[in-house]
Amino acid sequence: MRLAYQYRLRPTKQQIATFERWLELCRRQYNYRLAERFNWYLENRCDIDRCSLEVCHLPQLKDKPSYYSQKRDLTNTKILFADYKELLSHTLQDVIARVEKTFERWLKGDTNGKKSGRPRFKGKGRYRSLSFPDPIKPEHIQDKFIQLPKIGKVKMILHRPIPDGFKIKTATINRKADGWYISLSLEDVTVPSLTNDVTPTDVNTVGIDMGLKSFLVTSDNQEVEIPQHYRKSEKKLKRLQRHLSRKNKGSNRRKKAIKRVAKTHLKVANQRKDFHYKTAIWLLNQSQVIAHENLNIKGLAKSMLAKSVTDAGWGQFLQILNTKAASAGCLVVAINPNGTSQECSDCGATVPKVLADRWHSCQCSASYDRDYNAARNIKYRAAGHPVLQSSVNVRRVAGSR
Repeated sequence: MRLAYQYRLRPTKQQIATFERWLELCRRQYNYRLAERFNWYLENRCDIDRCSLEVCHLPQLKDKPSYYSQKRDLTNTKILFADYKELLSHTLQDVIARVEKTFERWLKGDTNGKKSGRPRFKGKGRYRSLSFPDPIKPEHIQDKFIQLPKIGKVKMILHRPIPDGFKIKTATINRKADGWYISLSLEDVTVPSLTNDVTPTDVNTVGIDMGLKSFLVTSDNQEVEIPQHYRKSEKKLKRLQRHLSRKNKGSNRRKKAIKRVAKTHLKVANQRKDFHYKTAIWLLNQSQVIAHENLNIKGLAKSMLAKSVTDAGWGQFLQILNTKAASAGCLVVAINPNGTSQECSDCGATVPKVLADRWHSCQCSASYDRDYNAARNIKYRAAGHPVLQSSVNVRRVAGSR
């Protein structure tokens, strides 16, 4: 089993200066290695390597920079630039691995074939994390201190103990707007991963309909109010942005104003994430199977409801729900959203509605809230309720008899 715990650090001024110096060196190395790959791509993107008339000579294609070739070149970097001798070798190699990952995802895509956008160079202050791929031994954590290589003991707020039997595989130091954090990747090979081989049924399945009026409504007619953290902080953010716009570029006051804006955005993000975690755990305590609509969240985030959709954070919530379900041995099912709000959850008939219609009334005397009716349909589609089979014959526009 693999876990990730994040703790807050209280480094000294000298340690902060070391962190910032290392981050700047890693940023420069990241940009340099990415530029190497871009140069190779521009010079070799054409697949013509010879002249058909054999009257001219074309230069030989250059070798593609790879993870291993760039990693071997780090020895030359340390010879030319003495500052890089201070950095750990594995930390520098992790920079090469990040370049490899982002560049290959742009050209080839991930394991699902989904490609990312063109990689961008990291501007000043945009490189925010340092990785320590070497395992950290248990004796390196004593009381409130953690021993890091070439840095020494760093004070850490151990708000929850590390589980017994788990080994610290890697550590990553992150710089955020409100301070420094360390993420520990823990692993225990003796704890097997839970398998979610649960079959959805009417008894163990709960359907959820996510919306903007309420964050979600379950098929048991339970409603979770939407907190709207960004909307509540919008007035404060506008005031801070006005103050920021008046500051001169490069001044210390502008840097302080930027930090105040960043801290406010970080607080909103933390509030939203905390709400998502609590809601996901509450749902998993309700049932073994959670069914939801397979929404096109990126498309909705580009619509006229973009601010509200982004504030709700459906994508992050579903990601957290899937992660927590996997660790709890539960199952999360994504179903086709077409017609969940239009179909009657009792008889399967189609009752047309526009977005402003918030109540479902059918000729079969079914009368429910629109979101509750949709949540029931989501549950039935996941569990295979008999209404689905009967709706093939019954489906018609209500009132057409």
